[in-house]
Amino acid sequence: MVPRISAQTPPVRSPTAAVLPNNLLAAPAPTPAPGPNAGPFRLNIGLEGAGQNGDVSVAVQIVIVMTLLSVAPSIVLLMTSFTRIVIVLGFVRTALGTPSAPSNQIVVGLSLFLTFFLMGPVVDRVNNEALRPFLDGKLPAMDAMEKATVPLKQFMLKQTRTRDLEYFLELGGYGPTAVKDLPMRVVIPAFVISELQTAFQMGFLLFLPFLVVDFLVSSVLMALGMMMMPPVTIALPLKLLLFVLVDGWHLVVRSLVQSFAT
Repeated sequence: MVPRISAQTPPVRSPTAAVLPNNLLAAPAPTPAPGPNAGPFRLNIGLEGAGQNGDVSVAVQIVIVMTLLSVAPSIVLLMTSFTRIVIVLGFVRTALGTPSAPSNQIVVGLSLFLTFFLMGPVVDRVNNEALRPFLDGKLPAMDAMEKATVPLKQFMLKQTRTRDLEYFLELGGYGPTAVKDLPMRVVIPAFVISELQTAFQMGFLLFLPFLVVDFLVSSVLMALGMMMMPPVTIALPLKLLLFVLVDGWHLVVRSLVQSFAT
């Protein structure tokens, strides 16, 4: 018998195993130890207003802006030329005898655009003297607000009667005060009262020619014995014809604009 010889293949070792020690193969890669200043990521949002020259923080400025936006309709109504314009245009509509033509939207819209036109120089001064320096960081917030009120105060004082200013100064317990030192809480109500007085005076002058037309129509109808004929039926077309022939809207708007130029 011939003995069998089994061929055994020697184990094959990988090149990595032959090069790297056993402790490196078994142990995972070490993670860096956290330093003393390491920590979780955080996102901080603040309204401190750092890096600005203003003496009022951003949070306070936001509150001021929101407050101004909430009282903006009152500012437009009572501190500009809007009050006089809208009242006079309303008187024109009533004097013509057409309470719904032009509509309220048209009257208010025309009053707003005339107000923007008349207040343009005042807005430009506020923008150049107060708003732009404040946005550029050259002027603190409180100083910007004070400078912004100066052009508006000058506009209101030009349209305010002296007796109205004196009345509110006396009512508020103020002594003799220079014009530049008048507080806004005195100037604003005096300006509104003066605007109402001026608007009603202009409305009275607007009513006179239309009142004459009504008298003439009523007298003619009574002379003809037409007692049952409403005078408004005859007077309305005549008033509209008169208003169109004299170019009434142009005259009214021109009178309003010139009343603020003086």
